[in-house]
Amino acid sequence: MPRAIRPLRVNHMNAVLQDFDASIGHFTESFGAEFMVDMPQKEFHACLFEMGQVIFELFVPWDFLVSVRYGPHYVGLEWQADMDEVRAALTDHGVRAVRDIGLALHTHPADCFGVSHEFYSGYFHDRDWELLGGKIKPASYWRDEHPLGLTGLKGYTHVVEDIAKASAFLRGFLGAEPLFEEDRPEIAGRAQGLRVADAVVELLMPTSEGWLARQLRRQGQGILSTVFGVRDIAQARRYLHRLPIAAGTAPDRVAVPREANHGILFEFTE
Repeated sequence: MPRAIRPLRVNHMNAVLQDFDASIGHFTESFGAEFMVDMPQKEFHACLFEMGQVIFELFVPWDFLVSVRYGPHYVGLEWQADMDEVRAALTDHGVRAVRDIGLALHTHPADCFGVSHEFYSGYFHDRDWELLGGKIKPASYWRDEHPLGLTGLKGYTHVVEDIAKASAFLRGFLGAEPLFEEDRPEIAGRAQGLRVADAVVELLMPTSEGWLARQLRRQGQGILSTVFGVRDIAQARRYLHRLPIAAGTAPDRVAVPREANHGILFEFTE
C-alpha cells in the first residue's frame, strides 16, 4: 500500500505576485500584516509576512514575463512534515519534486491537482529567530486587540475538475480525513472538506456554468483562496468596509476578491 505523509501543521501559504513593494504595502496597510524577513534571490524577490498567525511566502519574479499568463496566483503551501516520510510517499505515489534543496522540497503541481506542496521538517510560528524578524505576535493580540479579530488559519480552498479523484489523492498522499460534502449553489459548485493536520482543505468543483467555473477556466486547478478565522464576522465586515468586499465561496464567509488584493483571494469566516 502506498505510504502517506502525515503533516503536523501548515507553515505558510505560497504565492507569486507581481509588484513587491506595492503588495507588501497593501497587506500591511489593509490588514495590519507584519513583515518578517526579506529574501531577495537571483531568480525572484521573496519574503515572509504574517497576519493573524498565518504566514505567507511571496515570490515576485524579477522578470514577470514567465508568469504573466497566469498573473498573480497561489503556488501552493508549506507543510511541516518528516522528510523521510515525505520522500517515501513521493516515490510510492509517483509525485515529482520540481524543486529539492535537501532541507525542503516542492512537489510538481501537475502531479497534485495544480498545487505545489512544499515540505519542511521545521516550524516557524513559535521560534524566536532574529533571521525571521523575531517572535511573531501572539494569537491573543490578533484575536482580542486587532480590530479584524483574526483567530488563525481555517484552511484553504482548492478548485478542481474532478472532486472524487482529488479527494482520493489527498486521502492517500496526505492522509486527509473527510469532514463534509455539500452543494454550493451560490457559486454553482460542490464542496468537500478534508482535514489535513491543522487545516481544512476544501475542494471545490463546478457543477454548472457560473462563478466557480469561470475561476477554473481562468487559473486552472489549484488553490483558490486562503480562509482566515475571525472572532466575529460582523466585526470583520466593519473593518473590511475600507476595501471592496464580496460574497465568499460559502454562505457564512466574506471575501476580499483578488482584484482588490493584489491578485490573491482572502476569505474570512467564524
